[in-house]
Amino acid sequence: MIRPGPLNSITDVAGISVGQAEDRDLLTGVTAVVAAEPAVAAASVMGGAPGTRAVSILGGAETETRVDAVVLSGGSAFGLDACGGAMEALRARGRGFAIGDVRVPIVPGAIIFDLMTGGAKGWAAPPWHRLGRMAVEVASAEVALGNAGAGIGARAGGLKGGVGTASYTDGTVTVGAIAVVNAIGSAVMPGSRRFWAWPFEEGVEFGGLGPPAEAPGAARFQLKMPMSAGDGGRQVEGCGDADRRGTMESTTLAVVATDAALTRAETGRLAVMAQDGMARAVYPVHGPLDGDTIFALSTGAGEAAEGLAGLTRLGTLAGDCVARAIARGVFAADAIAGLPGWSSLAEDGTVLDDG
Repeated sequence: MIRPGPLNSITDVAGISVGQAEDRDLLTGVTAVVAAEPAVAAASVMGGAPGTRAVSILGGAETETRVDAVVLSGGSAFGLDACGGAMEALRARGRGFAIGDVRVPIVPGAIIFDLMTGGAKGWAAPPWHRLGRMAVEVASAEVALGNAGAGIGARAGGLKGGVGTASYTDGTVTVGAIAVVNAIGSAVMPGSRRFWAWPFEEGVEFGGLGPPAEAPGAARFQLKMPMSAGDGGRQVEGCGDADRRGTMESTTLAVVATDAALTRAETGRLAVMAQDGMARAVYPVHGPLDGDTIFALSTGAGEAAEGLAGLTRLGTLAGDCVARAIARGVFAADAIAGLPGWSSLAEDGTVLDDG
């Protein structure tokens, strides 16, 4: 029987922990996924404008390198410094690729654009290196949802975005996902407070509302959102209304992990299939100015995937976990900086109170 793990979290995968740190004055933060032992890793980038670090070493042609952690950060390009802070914390633990007496932790990462969400962005010193170190230092099995870590400054279409997580297990293999939802698209169907991901919900993990009374049909094309400043603030159809204070530089990031013993090629396929979870949960997605990126980790603590059929099943479950994690992140995020939370929506999708 396939069911969510005990924590319904990526940390249901043995050997995976998550740490988060925020600067609540700047409204930015870091989410770190830490492997207890170096994990086989791969990445899939589907957005047209990603911001990443060390993703090239996760490709097919490079020497296979296992990773110690993956860092998801706010701060746009400034936030890539969070990987350095995570490396510092891991090196202090003796972690990293050994070259003589030197240890070099391997920490790929990706960033979201949260510099226009609000908060005091005129910092004296960039905080992301410090936040990356802190996130690793506090990593545990507990994962705060919504306005936590890299999700504190995130938005999802017209709503407050955030951090969500979900898992599946059948008692033999476990797969989980964590997502930072900062999407240009909406996680919620137009004219409704129902989530696009409703068919994949387990129990009432994001409200238990089920399907809308009727399919959105052509209404899904009527959502509007301003382009970035370079486009003169003109409106474009097909994107969620509520981000009237933002730009098109938006991204959903995710990490999927499994205890199944996978090769890097198989882990790469897991990352690719997990991207389908974004399409199940966000509309539209993978646009030209999105940075949508998924990292996949295999701890290898469990059994190998049972051939191509087993890998296909695992990748499908990973995609479902990503969809559920996205919906949970938006569901849990409270209103902040003038952005309404999901709980502010009326049944017809209008905002009752934008906080």
